[in-house]
Amino acid sequence: MPFKMKTDTLLDNLSTAVILLNEKLAIVEANHAAQAMFERSLNLLIDCPIKQLIADSSLDFIRFTQDMQHGEGYSDGDVQISFADGRHTHADVTVTCLHTAEGVTLLLEVRLIEQQKKISQETQQWAQQQAARELIRGLAHEIKNPLGGIRGAAQLLEKELPSADLKEFTTMIIEQSDRLRNLVDRLLGPNSRPNFQSHNIHRVLEKVITLVQLDLSHDIVIDRDYDPSIPESIIDQDMVQQAVLNIMRNSVQALMQSEQSEGKINVVTRIERQVTIHGERHPLAMKISLVDNGPGIPSELKDTLFYPMVTGKKEGTGLGLSIAQTLIDHHKGKIDVESWSGHTEFTLYIPINRKELNS
Repeated sequence: MPFKMKTDTLLDNLSTAVILLNEKLAIVEANHAAQAMFERSLNLLIDCPIKQLIADSSLDFIRFTQDMQHGEGYSDGDVQISFADGRHTHADVTVTCLHTAEGVTLLLEVRLIEQQKKISQETQQWAQQQAARELIRGLAHEIKNPLGGIRGAAQLLEKELPSADLKEFTTMIIEQSDRLRNLVDRLLGPNSRPNFQSHNIHRVLEKVITLVQLDLSHDIVIDRDYDPSIPESIIDQDMVQQAVLNIMRNSVQALMQSEQSEGKINVVTRIERQVTIHGERHPLAMKISLVDNGPGIPSELKDTLFYPMVTGKKEGTGLGLSIAQTLIDHHKGKIDVESWSGHTEFTLYIPINRKELNS
């Protein structure tokens, strides 16, 4: 006997959001996945123009109308969608024109790919960062060894010079050798061992905020939204402080260079459960989000943002985020970034180990 299921039940059990639009591009039907995507019930969605729900998107609403007129459809991949309530996501979208007894309607199938995209990007970027780090380590080794020899030879030569006037040249060799050695050391990042102790993360964040607010060159507002349930955690407070400070300084500089009249940074902390970091599952982690309302990160920098020497600033060294990543790596954590115009969010995840806390 063939299995039978009502169409409504079938649609409501799909993970893909299914939306039906009338000729005015207002919603006439939406399944459960669509209601979850918009975070509204069906009653609130019915007769609501879709443009009111989506503030910004790479979707072409003019093309929707044209598709209705010509009875055509299309598919678009990795579409950016910014909802009216400030949320942001990516999706694959299929548009189909339907001719029904009630008239012409447009069927939208929206498959959210944000999570898969994030996992894929994280895995790819982690592999690229590790490869870049190994390359830098190898180059640093090859550069520092001969530099030591050059510097030593210049010092010996200086003692044998027949005239003090020639000392200028050996001094130059020694100074340039030291400069290159310092540059290589900065590329390698901090190499000191972490000093793990139990600390309250909010006290660490307050120290960073105080430092940023002492800078009188800006009037950026810093808001706090702390989760008091976060327990004391085993961290190196100096390393976490430096990582957060590097990110906040980037935000401050981006806001100062933008035309944003009311620059604002939100510091948000939360507890996250069952977090996967670099392929390892952690039952509990603290989440520290630093959100600014600046112009956003240029798209050409997003994939290489944490590489050393990569910067979009004229006088930037390109080492701040690379160092921040290294410091959080010492805590087996990770840094995520999401950015679009008016919203840039760096999120630090640091695992909380209850066994270490109890020992």
